[in-house]
Amino acid sequence: MKAIVYHRYGAPDVVSLAEVPKPVPRDNEVLIRILATTVTTGDWRARSLKMPVGFGVLGRLVFGLFGPRQPILGTELAGIVEAVGRSVTRFSVGDAVFAFPGGALGSHAEYRTMPEDGMIAHKPANLSFEEAAALSFGGTTVLGPLRDTVRIKAGDRVLVVGASGGVGTAAVQIAKHLGADVTGVCSTANVALVRSIGASRVIDYTVEDFATCGDSWDIIVDTTGTAPFPRCERALRPGGRLVVILGSLAQVAGIGRPSKASGKHVIAGVPKILPEHLRTLAEMAEAGAYRPVIDRVYPLAHAAEAHAYVDTGRKRGNVILTVASR
Repeated sequence: MKAIVYHRYGAPDVVSLAEVPKPVPRDNEVLIRILATTVTTGDWRARSLKMPVGFGVLGRLVFGLFGPRQPILGTELAGIVEAVGRSVTRFSVGDAVFAFPGGALGSHAEYRTMPEDGMIAHKPANLSFEEAAALSFGGTTVLGPLRDTVRIKAGDRVLVVGASGGVGTAAVQIAKHLGADVTGVCSTANVALVRSIGASRVIDYTVEDFATCGDSWDIIVDTTGTAPFPRCERALRPGGRLVVILGSLAQVAGIGRPSKASGKHVIAGVPKILPEHLRTLAEMAEAGAYRPVIDRVYPLAHAAEAHAYVDTGRKRGNVILTVASR
């Protein structure tokens, strides 16, 4: 099968098209013919080893000390089940599905296997395969923290910093679905986009600083690593919570967190992701509450161009790779 591979860390030109063995499903696995996948910031980090402050050594431990342990990038996919293992009961040949291998990667290819009880779900009928491929990375990154950890409730005022990215556009829509009044922070070019996906107010950071504008929120979601607690403290209401989606090792370790006396909290760390989260995201999509934003679409063979675009840090929502024809 064809796949995009890389054998050393570096710039977008380290990825190239190659022929690799086609996987064979085990008894509990399904074989998916991939129709679409994405190039995410997760792929960018795995390819370049550009990590948040303090995570450099950990990055090599995760992805490979001297070179990539997994030569095929790609955290998420959508496609058609082509074959099933003999013990599989939840999926059948011909089913349209989406899946989230996450850190296991392997989606920038024509085929991938997934365990039937793993991070795989039936594709929402109202989404294209390109949209379904982009459901998981942003959606699973914020669903657990917003719904289960901070427990957004109707009427909460939520600020999303980086509201136009793949994770940010998911955060805006999921917070809105949970009943929040959402404010998004983005650049001038993305104000209309962020408003269109559910933000009741949009702050253009090139004109106004949310931290000093005099307003305040119950929950601030930082998807960019630019809003540490000292900057956000005045913008958090009493009892307010800062959700750090992208932060430094110091933030994850609890350095610089507020005192107990302040009544404010910082939630950081890697969220736990479960198969149930994919099914919830699919239900939200079917109900029209969550639709991934697609910026650009590239054919698989042009993956290096897609990576180069993601490297600019200016993508709006998600960047798609189309893998096979319908």
